[in-house]
Amino acid sequence: MGELPHRARTILCAVVTEFIATGEPTGSRTLVQKYGLDLSSASIRNVLADLEDSGFLLQPHTSAGRIPTDKAFRLFLDTLMETRAPTAETRATITERFEAMAPGADLLRASGRLLSELAGTAALVVRARGDARTLRHLRFLSTRPGEMLAVLVFADGSVENRFVRLDRPLAEPELGRIHNLLAEVIDDRSLDDLRALFVRRLADDTLALDSLRHRAFSLGQQAVGTEPTAPGVVIEGHARLLEHPDFSDVERLRQLALVLGDRQSLVELLERTSEARGVQVLVGSEAGEFGAASLSVVAAPYTEQGRVAGSIGVLGPTRMDYPTLVPLVQATATAMSAVLEERSRGDGDG
Repeated sequence: MGELPHRARTILCAVVTEFIATGEPTGSRTLVQKYGLDLSSASIRNVLADLEDSGFLLQPHTSAGRIPTDKAFRLFLDTLMETRAPTAETRATITERFEAMAPGADLLRASGRLLSELAGTAALVVRARGDARTLRHLRFLSTRPGEMLAVLVFADGSVENRFVRLDRPLAEPELGRIHNLLAEVIDDRSLDDLRALFVRRLADDTLALDSLRHRAFSLGQQAVGTEPTAPGVVIEGHARLLEHPDFSDVERLRQLALVLGDRQSLVELLERTSEARGVQVLVGSEAGEFGAASLSVVAAPYTEQGRVAGSIGVLGPTRMDYPTLVPLVQATATAMSAVLEERSRGDGDG
């Protein structure tokens, strides 16, 4: 279909805006009274009927008004929406909360908690698949014969535990020297960089003459080369999502519980948003199986040392307040990136 006439776009924008505010079908009388449209009710009804025929609106019942479809929300987001920048109070809250985070705090969880509070719905944070994150510390702890626990502490404050195999036991003095050797090479590098570094070092024939270094780099390679055991996605604010009246229906609540339990799909969904620049909105059916639960996602990538390190966003009903949430998500992602950059510089200086 070609571009909508100006009058149809104006009415569609009003319907979407009203539905976001109330969740109720909108009729011609409401549009005249609340949006000051210089049209008769009959003219508005004709336009509403045309928009319904074009797939932008639905009429739940014959006597009811119309509600927007995913197609209408997409047009609203792409061409009609006027965003509302975060208030001075909200910007101050973001700044204060990030500045107050302790150096060792889990940045992902703290950021998700903050965004959930500000947005009034669930927040999602996903890390990139491990490769871009900067490693701050690596330590090995004895567990049982033939095995050690590798503890990886990242610049974003997150911690992962991974098991590595031992060909022979390690005495404490030897383990201490291994920790010192690895601290020298970690040196503010990403997991991707460290994997490549350990491969190069272990391929060096002269290294075989230094058994301690060879052992240190072999253990390091195991620690950074295995898949993380921790979940790839952090979810904060489940309760806020459940409080939305959109999920008072038992069937929708059941679908919501199912999608929230599918963490792998959540990871894949947010990874789609990390491939784009700036904020991306996936409305209803665009979010795959999440559309069945009438859910949408607003997310933006955050970076570390200039590289995409993951995505942060909100998960909520299709009729979320996009004009407010889009800039709010972007502001939070920007603040996260700034903290990660500062932490990386701090590691490098130390």
